[in-house]
Amino acid sequence: MAGGKSKIIYTLTDEAPLLATCAFLPIIRTFTGPAGIEIEKSDISVSARVIAEFSDMLPENLRMPNTLAELGEKCLLPDTNIIKLPNISASVAQLKACIKELQEKGYPLPNFPEAPATDEEKAIAARYSKCLGSSVNPVLREGNSDRRAPAAVKNYAKKNPHSMGEWKQWSRTHVSHMHAGDFYHGEKSMTLDKARNVRMELIAKGGKTTVLKPKVALKDGEIIDSMFMSKKALCDFYEKELEDCRESGILFSLHVKATMMKISHPIVFGHCVKIFYKEAFEKHGALFKELGINVNNGMVDLYDKIKTLPESKRDEIIRDLHACQEHRPKLAMVDSAKGITNFHSPNDVIVDASMPAMIRSGGKMWGADGKQYDCKAVMPESTFARIYQEMINFCKWHGSFDPKTMGTVPNVGLMAQKAEEYGSHDKTFEIAEDGIANIVDIDTGEVLLTQNVEAGDIWRMCQVKDAPIRDWVKLAVTR
Repeated sequence: MAGGKSKIIYTLTDEAPLLATCAFLPIIRTFTGPAGIEIEKSDISVSARVIAEFSDMLPENLRMPNTLAELGEKCLLPDTNIIKLPNISASVAQLKACIKELQEKGYPLPNFPEAPATDEEKAIAARYSKCLGSSVNPVLREGNSDRRAPAAVKNYAKKNPHSMGEWKQWSRTHVSHMHAGDFYHGEKSMTLDKARNVRMELIAKGGKTTVLKPKVALKDGEIIDSMFMSKKALCDFYEKELEDCRESGILFSLHVKATMMKISHPIVFGHCVKIFYKEAFEKHGALFKELGINVNNGMVDLYDKIKTLPESKRDEIIRDLHACQEHRPKLAMVDSAKGITNFHSPNDVIVDASMPAMIRSGGKMWGADGKQYDCKAVMPESTFARIYQEMINFCKWHGSFDPKTMGTVPNVGLMAQKAEEYGSHDKTFEIAEDGIANIVDIDTGEVLLTQNVEAGDIWRMCQVKDAPIRDWVKLAVTR
């Protein structure tokens, strides 16, 4: 550090196994100690962040500082070095499990309000939401990312290749994505010619204006966009793909990123579950609403909440759910032995982990009988979906990738200063009624971007500042 002893901050996260975190630290100290570099630990795990967020409600001996906010400030300093270990982007189910565990250990934390009604419940929900999804990365990633495999790591992988499943040219595995109505097809963008303060508003068909985001401060040269995903187009897409999958006789699998994309993708996930079990949701919809069931959190939420019902009613619901499965395709499994399906929880199948795993397995996923089958990989967003389809096309034609000979692809990522989706979470909304969604200059009243939206559509705004874009291009050229 400037004017003092050099320091590296070592983060404690929810990395599994914890043994890896504990084993790596002494290795770092062995190398840095002789150079006089101090290693400082900083706990940014989900539990630590929950405790910090509610420290004002806790007795003094249980309080913790907001270490994530402190690291965020340090990231702005040029002499800060942080080793950030893998951290989870917590789903609602994971956050609730964390809260329950802390409560059992004597922390008097409030319960997570699933349907906040009072001002107090809304305030608690807002505080807990700071611990959901990709909460760490937007704070610590003040710079863009430059990811590459060191030569030693790559050479080790070549000498000790992991197993690869065999690809067949006649494999029926494929990717299905939306061709209209997704975020990509509904995007409008602009580059700002001056600094502006804007608001996000919805003008309903009846003329009522609802302000969804009162103020977003934007800089000169910043790029913003307005995009939405159509609920109708999404549900029609699911219906079509479910029927196509059933006729094809392959597994149905849904691949989203409901952890990092903590507002939009749980909704996308939930619609698929409700379409799959449509008849059961139509029959029991009122009861499900009364119980506070939200399958945006997965089928685990439904099964947990119907436990409170009389056995006869619970059995009726389960029978109706099973009846839906009779005319639907078989689901890919997360754990065949335990009967955990792709729909169990939105954080069980994360696209950037699940798709590489499927490709490494020869394009197959696990069925309920513990055997592997070809599958339809459904990912509504057309952007990254097409990349995975190209990988599948390559493997069908050329065979499996060979870790002993294949190269690597360095990744230069645009993410500095909450770029793109990293900063979109507080500007993402599920539209309540048909109308016009506008991004408006607060000072002049000028409508910068506008969209016609319908009830249930997901509308969001992303932003990217000028400096991160210039640095991103520079990294790509120079590195």
